Amino acid sequence: MITVNNITKSFGSLQVLKGIDLHIEKGEVVSIVGPSGAGKTTLLQIIGTLDRPDSGTVSINGIDTTTLSAKRLADFRNSNIGFVFQFHQLLPEFTAIENIMIPAFIAGKGPGEARQRAEELLTFMNLTERAGHKPAELSGGEKQRVAVARALMNNPAVILADEPSGSLDSKNKEELHQLFFDLRERFGQTFVIVTHDESLAAITDRTIKMKDGLLI
Repeated sequence: MITVNNITKSFGSLQVLKGIDLHIEKGEVVSIVGPSGAGKTTLLQIIGTLDRPDSGTVSINGIDTTTLSAKRLADFRNSNIGFVFQFHQLLPEFTAIENIMIPAFIAGKGPGEARQRAEELLTFMNLTERAGHKPAELSGGEKQRVAVARALMNNPAVILADEPSGSLDSKNKEELHQLFFDLRERFGQTFVIVTHDESLAAITDRTIKMKDGLLI
């Protein structure tokens, strides 16, 4: 599903990734842990095609993403990868259902098809009654479930999450962690999760540890 070969990345004179080799199977829920500055988020961004490595390759579903042009890469990303961030990144002027529909519009889908899919996801997330609410009217847990629904909008093969429960209280953390496994069961996605949360890392299928730009 995801194969990373000898990825390196530097910012100026600082080498953040020092030759990463990693393979993640389809349907795995994998956590990446390590101290701040280990290179976890940089690795996640490169896997997600948000940044390019200095050297090495990243293949997703057999496609070497490092060879794609900027336009083809953007199309690939929107169709194959969903992102969940620590602070939701919802657009404040749009309602919950409108935020969820945005990736479908980027992919060129019509409003009817987009709304139907968004409504299905809202039902799965138990958020049907919150569809018309804007982010400021939602709780932290509700915002993050909207963000997860948005990530699922185009039925991507891979979900990448960067500290997804970092801003949530204990109850909402537990619900979000369980949601990842429910989604894997329902939709079959592969999850790669950067986290400092030991309780989340403990329940994932595999925990990958990083330190100083290397896997340990």
